[in-house]
Amino acid sequence: MTIARFKDLCVDVTSPSEMAAFWGRVIGLTAPADNPNVLVGDAPEKTIWMCKVPETKTVKNRVHLDLITGAIEDLEREGAKVLTPATEEQQWTVMTDPEGGEFCGFVRGTVPAYRLMELIVDSAEPEKQARWWADVVGGDFMSRPGTPYCWLENVPGLPFRYWVFVPVPEPKTVKNRVHWDVTAPALQPVLDAGATLLRPKDDEIGWNVCADPEGNEFCVFLPPEESS
Repeated sequence: MTIARFKDLCVDVTSPSEMAAFWGRVIGLTAPADNPNVLVGDAPEKTIWMCKVPETKTVKNRVHLDLITGAIEDLEREGAKVLTPATEEQQWTVMTDPEGGEFCGFVRGTVPAYRLMELIVDSAEPEKQARWWADVVGGDFMSRPGTPYCWLENVPGLPFRYWVFVPVPEPKTVKNRVHWDVTAPALQPVLDAGATLLRPKDDEIGWNVCADPEGNEFCVFLPPEESS
C-alpha cells in the first residue's frame, strides 16, 4: 500500500517568468495569464512551478529532466545550449537551460505535443532509492541485467513514463534545484518510511519540506484537516 501520490514538479530559478516561458516552449505546457510563473497542462500532475530563489546554480543538477525533441537545433533556438553532443554510445544530448541547469534532449522521429519523457535522479545507491520511492508512491520497480541504473514505471499520477535513478560517485552537497511534490493523507507514515522532516508547515508555507534517504528534497501536501 502506497503512502503518497505524485503531485507536481518544481524548479528553482532566478527569473521565474522567463524560465517558465522557456520550459513551456520546450516541454509543451502553457503559463496562465494570471500567473506567468507556473506551467500547466491537461492534467494537474503536469504542473511545473518556477520557484524564485536568490542563489544561482553552482554545481551539476542531481535531478534533471529528459525531453523528446525533433532536433537539437529546435531546443537551441529556444535558448538551450549543448554541453555534450550525442554519440553512438550515448544517444542523447546533454544541454543547459538559460540559467545553466542541465537537461537531456532525445531526438525522436515522432514528437508528441507534451515532450517530458522522464525524470532522472543521481544516486549513491540507485536500487535502494528506486525501491524506496516505489514503496512511497507506488509503481513498478524495473532494472536490466548489466546496467547500473534502475527506474520506476506506472507510478500513479506520474506525468511522464520513467522515473530513473542513476549511479554517480559524488555526494549531494547543495539543495536540489529540481524537486517534486507529493500529496499524502498523513505525514507520519512518510517519516516512518525513512524520510527526514526538514521544515514543517508553518505560517509562511502550507506544506512540509522533507528529504528522502539520500537527501533529495520533496514537499508533502496534506489534506486541509491534517494541515491545520
